[in-house]
Amino acid sequence: MNAPIAKPWLFSQSDQDPRSATGATLRWGVVATGGIARAVAQDLALLSDAELYAVSSRSQASADTFGTEYGFAKAYGDDAGTPGYQRLLSDDSVDVVYVATPHAQHFEVALAALQAGKHVLCEKALTINAREAAELVAAARSKKLFLMEAMWSRFLPSMQRAFEIAASGEIGAVQWVTADLGFPAVYSPTARIWALKDGGGALLDLTVYPLLWALGTLGLPQTVSATGTVNDDGVDAQNALTLGYHHGAQAQLTSSLTAYGPRAATVAGSLGYLQTIGSVNNPKEILVRIGMEDPRTERFEVVGRGYTYELREVTRCIQQGLTESPVMPLEDSVNVMRLFDGVRAQLGITYPNDAR
Repeated sequence: MNAPIAKPWLFSQSDQDPRSATGATLRWGVVATGGIARAVAQDLALLSDAELYAVSSRSQASADTFGTEYGFAKAYGDDAGTPGYQRLLSDDSVDVVYVATPHAQHFEVALAALQAGKHVLCEKALTINAREAAELVAAARSKKLFLMEAMWSRFLPSMQRAFEIAASGEIGAVQWVTADLGFPAVYSPTARIWALKDGGGALLDLTVYPLLWALGTLGLPQTVSATGTVNDDGVDAQNALTLGYHHGAQAQLTSSLTAYGPRAATVAGSLGYLQTIGSVNNPKEILVRIGMEDPRTERFEVVGRGYTYELREVTRCIQQGLTESPVMPLEDSVNVMRLFDGVRAQLGITYPNDAR
């Protein structure tokens, strides 16, 4: 992991209202009907050039209920041995698919969508391991179709502003970063977040957010040291990562399914620092302090629940004929999965998909 981040993840359209149309209307298909699909569907409905066209679920009743609630034209459930998502992908009217299944199903569904000629926005983490991620990226490129990991926080105005401040030199050379995200999740062996077969655990669900702060301000690390608590099911309930950089900078990242934390990020530089106020994955304020001067606070509002910004980026890119986002390039997603594979090796975590 010697390659530094190519450039700050700055979004030139970040000051644009994400609800404003940027081109021809796209017809969206949504695969799965869980909580994240509901949240994203609500924000997708705010885009003036997005049509909520089709939804799929294993259950026809679930697809029908979701479709009616959010105004989808078509609803597909499993039928006669054909999965609902395959029925959705067979619909020629679908332009782009949002994959909202559990992690372990991302590769299968996203690959099928690409093979069906659909553009894809796939919920984070992109896949369950780096091998799957690389195969998915290769498939998208061979088909000349758009693919992006749904790392929604990366597009938020507050995150974009924090990356801009760090890149500007205002706080000097970044020397260390800390970030955490945690909450006590009630254990159940059947809950997706605790299920090894689904890629459950803190790593894929939570660590993507603290890691975002290190990658967005320091780039890819040269060393990664991981410790954690792995339960009897082989799932990480908590992890702590220390990232090291050749120029001496460090990042400490903590994710937990067993405890609450401040959910904050600090980016410390040679001239000053910035801190988040509000959850680390959707901060509403950023405090900036240079030396011992009085700090200033910058405040932000989001449109909808905050997913509108990534949805606008996907829409704009497809309308312009791009096959990947310059703000969320595919190589970044593959590199993150490589980093996570290394973390899992240190913690002793193996997913069933690894044997595929």
